[in-house]
Amino acid sequence: MIHAFGGLALDRPRVMAIVNVTPDSFSDGGERFDTTQAIDDGLRFVSEGADIVDVGGESTRPGAQATPAGEELSRVLRVVEELARRNVVVSVDTRRAEVARACLDAGARIVNDVSALRDDPAMLPLLAARRTPVVLMHRRGQAENRYEGPAYRDVVEDVRDFLRERAQAAEAAGVAHDDIAIDPGIGFGKTPGENLALIEGAGRLAATGYPVLIGSSRKGFIGRLTGVKEPGRRDPASVWLAVEAARLGASILRVHDVAGTRQALAVWAAMR
Repeated sequence: MIHAFGGLALDRPRVMAIVNVTPDSFSDGGERFDTTQAIDDGLRFVSEGADIVDVGGESTRPGAQATPAGEELSRVLRVVEELARRNVVVSVDTRRAEVARACLDAGARIVNDVSALRDDPAMLPLLAARRTPVVLMHRRGQAENRYEGPAYRDVVEDVRDFLRERAQAAEAAGVAHDDIAIDPGIGFGKTPGENLALIEGAGRLAATGYPVLIGSSRKGFIGRLTGVKEPGRRDPASVWLAVEAARLGASILRVHDVAGTRQALAVWAAMR
């Protein structure tokens, strides 16, 4: 049986392109702070093979300060509107119901919530009422405290249990099972070894019955493993990790290098 998410059949790994409309994201902060540039890049990513364009207006890098909802919305709304007008499948990366509501009204189809619906109590009823697909991500703490928390007993099992509990809470509140995807939060308060274990454990996560999203692109742990300090130069390792995640059971890959990822996935599919 082929599952679907956000109106997309998961008959192959789906590529989610990252469009950060922020001045301070860890990899591309400032590159798309101009609205026109963000729109143009979103359309370019679609031409390169992106299935989803994920638009975010608040940096989640460790140490980042929270962005007021009004400022976040002013950054993303026109980008969402223009991409949706061109029939792009838009995901809005937000943890605030106010932002999500306005972006859904503007044509966004998916909400990508890094708090797994914990930060804003109005988010869950909004998604249930709108029948909106949602990505639930695991994290400990907040960006401000660099996602610090207690040690994991078994990182895959602990993250899986958390995500299953959040998904079940969403279902109990009226979100459809098929409208939920889970994200283990690669790079959010995990060591390099824990990040690798979560990618390797994609199949265990998928066994929960929810599609798995892996977003390891250009993350800091890649720099620590490779010695490459500049995030923009980490694409080769990022592409390799994306294909490996797909091989191990991930259904959605959140990436910066859309063209490279699609090319690598095409060769992987041919080899299969």
